[in-house]
Amino acid sequence: MKKIIANLAILAIAMAISLSAVAQTKLTIGTVNNGDMVRMQSLADEFKSKNPGVELVWVTLEENMLRQRVTMDIATKGGQFDVMTIGTYEVPIWGKKGWLVPLNFDAAYDVDDILPPIRSGLTLDGKLYAAPFYGESSMIMYRKDLVSGVNMDMPQQPTWGQVYEIARAIHEKDNGAYGICLRGKAGWGENGALITTLSNAFGARWFDEKWRPQFDQPEWNHALSFYVDMMNKYGPPGASSNGFNENLALFNSGKCGMWIDATVAASFVTNPKDSKVHDKVDFAQAPCAVTCRGGNWLWAWSLAIPAGSKQSDAAMKFISWATSKAYLELVASKEGWANVPPGTRASLYKNSEYLNAAPFAQMTLNSIKSADPVNGTLKPKPYVGVQFAAIPEFQGLGTSVGQQFSAALTGKVSVKKALENAQRIADRIMRKGGYY
Repeated sequence: MKKIIANLAILAIAMAISLSAVAQTKLTIGTVNNGDMVRMQSLADEFKSKNPGVELVWVTLEENMLRQRVTMDIATKGGQFDVMTIGTYEVPIWGKKGWLVPLNFDAAYDVDDILPPIRSGLTLDGKLYAAPFYGESSMIMYRKDLVSGVNMDMPQQPTWGQVYEIARAIHEKDNGAYGICLRGKAGWGENGALITTLSNAFGARWFDEKWRPQFDQPEWNHALSFYVDMMNKYGPPGASSNGFNENLALFNSGKCGMWIDATVAASFVTNPKDSKVHDKVDFAQAPCAVTCRGGNWLWAWSLAIPAGSKQSDAAMKFISWATSKAYLELVASKEGWANVPPGTRASLYKNSEYLNAAPFAQMTLNSIKSADPVNGTLKPKPYVGVQFAAIPEFQGLGTSVGQQFSAALTGKVSVKKALENAQRIADRIMRKGGYY
């Protein structure tokens, strides 16, 4: 009897150790509170069922706060995250600093299926440092019923002047339906992204070939004056607080006649579950002005492993799952093909089920392919990036300049003063960085 009890005790200890080992791997995932990322969390039981020893801990933040948190953590080697959601701006810079783990996928993952414009932005020296969860450019989403109701047509690629005229015609302030919604929230990836593409179309650029800031040039004055005037006349009140999610909510509730933003929004504005105007939406290419160069941005929210993670193997499994072809099929089975994360895989745009379900698919693909990070301005530029400059200083610089844009929108400063402040800020930062 004593021997049996002893054996049972040994077995119980072994089982406890085994169960403890199974539950020891904890992955902390930092992600943005966009709809596709929220959906990923709701589907994560599929991953956990295949990886029972992995516990997922989510840290979900709005994008300005996410950028601050992950940047601080990776720069200080804080080790708070095992998987980070980061963008096309961060990947090559952080990869070069050795802050990210290169990703190695098996043949079944099919890395070559990732769209070349998206893949190239996540690659350094032939190594992929992040896997795209979704890719995007920017385009116009508009209420075709309102546009036709004022006897107007939306060109497939209008000018900003035509956008202004349409916004004026469909603006119904007294009824709470505004002509246009654009990002106004300060941040290099918020209002900075939108206004930079607008300024590109007006012939502006952040820096000349010698890295000298260009906010004192007339192209920037024309662009920012146009933006402030249009938004104050035909935009919603409080626009300086509106980013992607706020404008999405306004559009889906029927309060915006037109919205120029990320192509990824298309599935949300056409989803009957999300949008009151889902059957009244149409799409057009992002506007041009004196040029079409740089009028639409290029971006991917991607998953990466910080070098400080102690769970890189499990993190790799999670990233492989979340950015795979199989994940797209999982979303399609639960939510329908129109709602799969777009803009990452060439095979998706050859899938007849997706093309039939997503009326925005071809325009999304065309927008991504037409975005040129190298030659995205009318005049030559020394930096890579359409709506950002891929230099380490840009995160702080872009946010500071975005704050000036936001102040101009609210009327706290004039457009002239905002651009003078932007020029001074940029000059100081670029001199300190040794660019000239």
